Amino acid sequence: MARFGFKDEDLRLWHMVTATVRPHAPRAKPEKTKPVKSEPQIETVTIKGLPEGQNTLSAPRIERPLPLIPFKIGQAAKPHSGFRLIEATRDGPDPIEPKRKRRISRERDPIEARLDLHGLTQVQAEQRLKSFVQQAWANDYRAVLVITGKGMAENGILKRNAPEWLADPALSHIVAGISQAHARHGGTGALYVALKRRQT
Repeated sequence: MARFGFKDEDLRLWHMVTATVRPHAPRAKPEKTKPVKSEPQIETVTIKGLPEGQNTLSAPRIERPLPLIPFKIGQAAKPHSGFRLIEATRDGPDPIEPKRKRRISRERDPIEARLDLHGLTQVQAEQRLKSFVQQAWANDYRAVLVITGKGMAENGILKRNAPEWLADPALSHIVAGISQAHARHGGTGALYVALKRRQT
């Protein structure tokens, strides 16, 4: 007899199906695992001609370099180190000892030669100054006067460069020191150059 509108045959079939069904168990979510850093692969190189056991060298395989950081035009580059590179400055010769400078300015130590660089280009002035100092030293002079001129606003090119020219390592055995001349000898537009004694 039909129950709830179902035939007996349908109900018997439904009971057979439900008897084989088991409740569905929920699947466990896989746990997230942290990525493990892989050890660098070892590359083995075999060398012929060595005793057995000593003919292999192992070295870690070189990994790929890190990607470059993009750089935009106009962007300031940031230095990676804490050091700053600065341009080295050339120092002039040492100043003349105060007592010797006083003797030269009062001409107790005679100024034995004078050179005037007015009207010369930088190249001409440098060549003339160096040859003048070398000749004065060869003549065994001990003090000479170099007139550079003051230039515009007392910042002339020859005035600025003369100390550097006299600091040339080729003149280190000749020049003992330089100092600004006294007003009677040209003041800020001239230099006293003290020369070392020749060794005989």
